[in-house]
Amino acid sequence: MKDIGLLIVSLGIILVGAEAFTNGVEWLGQKLKLGAGAVGSILAAVGTALPETMVPIMAFLNGGAGTENSDIGIGAILGAPFMLSTLAFFITGLTAVLFRRNNLPLLLDAKVVRRDLFFFLVVYSMAILASFLPDQRLKAGVALALLIAYGIYVFQTLRASKGGHKPENLAPLYMAARSYDPTLAMILAQIVLALIAIVFGARGFVNSVQPIAGSLGIPVFVLSLIITPIATELPEKFNSVLWICRGKDTLAMGNLTGAMVFQSSVIPAIGIALTPWKLENLALWSALLALGATLIPYLSLRRKGVIFPTSLLIGGVFYLLFILTVFRFSTQ
Repeated sequence: MKDIGLLIVSLGIILVGAEAFTNGVEWLGQKLKLGAGAVGSILAAVGTALPETMVPIMAFLNGGAGTENSDIGIGAILGAPFMLSTLAFFITGLTAVLFRRNNLPLLLDAKVVRRDLFFFLVVYSMAILASFLPDQRLKAGVALALLIAYGIYVFQTLRASKGGHKPENLAPLYMAARSYDPTLAMILAQIVLALIAIVFGARGFVNSVQPIAGSLGIPVFVLSLIITPIATELPEKFNSVLWICRGKDTLAMGNLTGAMVFQSSVIPAIGIALTPWKLENLALWSALLALGATLIPYLSLRRKGVIFPTSLLIGGVFYLLFILTVFRFSTQ
């Protein structure tokens, strides 16, 4: 009961942190005069992705190459884009269907999301293919190419967002509720405090899930591959749900797709540089499922110029396929 209580409290802390973060990052975009594309795909995406990206980085630095920590780090790297492209897409699509009670296309900037999905498909494929290269120097070249690709992505996103700023009637900044024009320092302070709350809540979630899973007889192997990664991606999921409910679909999708680009380029580049970067069968399978789940909304944007909520719901099928595969492996 104590662990269940901690689980509920942790989820509450994450939700409060996500609410404060979305409020703060919208004000930051307003203050910097950025369009919704840059706010969602860069500010929100990188901000919410930073906490969980520390997991593989610390694993690499503490364990070194060829160790068990290295395997944990690689698993964390691949788990992030997989969860976002499958489970997070599913939750976002489900929220749109339930909240709006229809399957009408999402009201988003198609160019922004299409660019995000295209970059993800390219850089994530590069990161996966690097696993098959025979020479570490060639892998280092791929790592450098991934960093350059992300730099190009940021440049294009900011350039496309230039002039796209539209003043909005935002809810007051929570830390300056009486001010119609909060200072940049106050906005940044709220964002930082919100991120701290999100990290604290996610850590409590993981710490409570582990004993609950143990008491239910769930293998640690299954826990590490399925349950724990859900907690690390909770900020993105909560943020996108909040923005979908408020009709800010570009921010909602950009928060997910921008994080996918960041976590499939910058973080794999670090993993490739610090480890032998040899992916096992299960890791490769999760990567292929992530690419497949992303390809569906991307093709919808290419052919029809829109994304339907049901296109995102298909991500749940890809996630289910992975769960079934993991259980099969764990019972052998």
